[in-house]
Amino acid sequence: MLTGKFFTVVSQQQPAENSIHYTIDWNGAHPIFEGHFPGQPVVPGVCMMQTIQELLSAAVGKTLLVEKATNMKFLNMIDPRVSPQVTVEIGYTEEEGGYKTNAVIKHEATTFLKFQGRFK
Repeated sequence: MLTGKFFTVVSQQQPAENSIHYTIDWNGAHPIFEGHFPGQPVVPGVCMMQTIQELLSAAVGKTLLVEKATNMKFLNMIDPRVSPQVTVEIGYTEEEGGYKTNAVIKHEATTFLKFQGRFK
């Protein structure tokens, strides 16, 4: 789990049913950044996806895994020194034993990741 080690939740809001927005802080001192990449830290894409998975799991109260990624776009790199705090917006609909999900990781006008898929 990355929660509490790689990132911490600063705040959460539920603007609508089946929607949750988190503000999180990246831990720029985490050992992952020593290898990804020395002197130029970048949040790995797999860690962005794991962050969405953990936050959605917390929101619905179930342990979930990615079942299918129908559309995933990494639009910008996240340097935790430049953007130590980001917003993770997750919309979800429960269907057939899983959750159809749309998620975005962003900071102000910069979008880092857009995801559409399903968690089960």
